[in-house]
Amino acid sequence: LEHPPLYTAGTSANPAALVSPERFPVFATGRGGQYTYHGPGQRVAYVMLDLKRRGGDLRAYVAGLEQWIIETLAAFGVAGERREDRVGVWVRRGDREDKIAAIGIRVRHWVSFHGISINLAPDLSHFDGIVPCGVREHGVNSLRDLGLNVSMAELDAALRRGFEAGFGPTV
Repeated sequence: LEHPPLYTAGTSANPAALVSPERFPVFATGRGGQYTYHGPGQRVAYVMLDLKRRGGDLRAYVAGLEQWIIETLAAFGVAGERREDRVGVWVRRGDREDKIAAIGIRVRHWVSFHGISINLAPDLSHFDGIVPCGVREHGVNSLRDLGLNVSMAELDAALRRGFEAGFGPTV
């Protein structure tokens, strides 16, 4: 789905990371992580899986979500990367790296909730009202910011192919 412009606060959100609380509505969520922005031009996918049937390994699940995003980006010629010290998917841009996709999950009784967001073409200035995911030393980018003209339908098709490759068929 695509949300209207809003900020969400995960269970680890530091109030100091909400730079402009008046800019957009702020919603407390039950997912892990800190503050993030959701809005038009960003695909948000909520993933609900029985993780007990998949081995009950949360680290493997998060790595699987990251790999799903990396494979989706590769369909458009973008080299997404994971980092051991921070969650999400990152893209190198010269001597810097920017976040292109976020992950925020909650697990209850081994069932996953919440999920991922990929920046297709959001207004990147909307991230200025928060410290995205608590990371100050890196920026945020999008497929459009990388010079790609990808439609939401094309992104959705690549997401579905990647999901099914990593997690199995969808209904």
